Amino acid sequence: MKKTALNGIHRQLGAKLVEFAGFDMPVEYSGIVDEHLNVRNNAGVFDVSHMGEIWVKGPKALDLIQKITSNDASVLKIGKVQYSCFPNGKGGIVDDILVYRFDIEKYLLVVNASNTEKDWQWCVENNKLVGADLENGSDNISQLAVQGPNALKILQKLTLVELSNVPYYSFVVGEMAGINEVIISNTGYTGAGGFELYVYNKDVVSLWNAIFEAGKDMGIKPIGLGARDTLRLEMGYCLYGNDIDDSTSPIEAGLGWITKFLPDKDFIDKDILLQQKRIGVSRKLCAFEMIDRGIPRHDYPIFDAAGLQIGTVTSGTNSPVLKVGIGMGYVNIDYSKLGDEIFIGVRNKMLKAKITKTPFI
Repeated sequence: MKKTALNGIHRQLGAKLVEFAGFDMPVEYSGIVDEHLNVRNNAGVFDVSHMGEIWVKGPKALDLIQKITSNDASVLKIGKVQYSCFPNGKGGIVDDILVYRFDIEKYLLVVNASNTEKDWQWCVENNKLVGADLENGSDNISQLAVQGPNALKILQKLTLVELSNVPYYSFVVGEMAGINEVIISNTGYTGAGGFELYVYNKDVVSLWNAIFEAGKDMGIKPIGLGARDTLRLEMGYCLYGNDIDDSTSPIEAGLGWITKFLPDKDFIDKDILLQQKRIGVSRKLCAFEMIDRGIPRHDYPIFDAAGLQIGTVTSGTNSPVLKVGIGMGYVNIDYSKLGDEIFIGVRNKMLKAKITKTPFI
């Protein structure tokens, strides 16, 4: 297994480590619920250095990005970030990604850890007739996500950059904790606010230690992948491999807002997805909340009142904030309206739930 530059620190802290996307990663330290609530109420630090980073540069950089992503990167100003995805040529999704614009001819694509090699090969293959300059920086870059209501106050102690002036889905490059050229990004996948920080591997231990020293009086804690999953689910954010994958389309997944059908943007699967948008789809990714007591889990069946299976759970948990079962899943379009009653198959029982909106909290 691969190890992030912080693996030794995770072990010193007594983290429970598991294999994830080929990396030895912390799933929890003090417990998933405790860590989850600490991010919601105070602040937490995630080691997400397993994520992939692909640089796209040169005069053809935007041409390639416009071809392989669903969103419209031409509207990105320097210092802005965009959520997007790679359509796979068959109506599905290669990966969901973030696009960072650094300069007129310099972009960074941040991709999911489990898909880094697949995404790299996808970019290389589709670049053959375009000619952008590609560089896989994944092995050299570490990433920390500092999330929670106290995140800004903690990080502000470490930098002269005025963090309150960095808008949501924007970034700056500046000094932090004595480290030059830190990418400071007002993004995150928890819904609790905060920043994602990118540094070279050699600097991440120093940055981690500085953050915890700065936040020691503000309840800061290390957070594992377990709470990362429950936090993103409370917000209704998709997880690749669960809620979206090569068999799900952006339209089915409710990602039409990052799928831009523009006359001058010829992206992969444009015709397929445009047809889906025009004539509709037979299933839809929906959020639901349990009415009966029970915890939905990935792959549990979803039924109608007559016991006919109408879908499948893609993500589910017991919400630490709401203290009820919540989840997402693909359901027949006829059962996808807000308030519709559905039933989740939990241990051979049909437990009542209702379609609801996201975020859950």
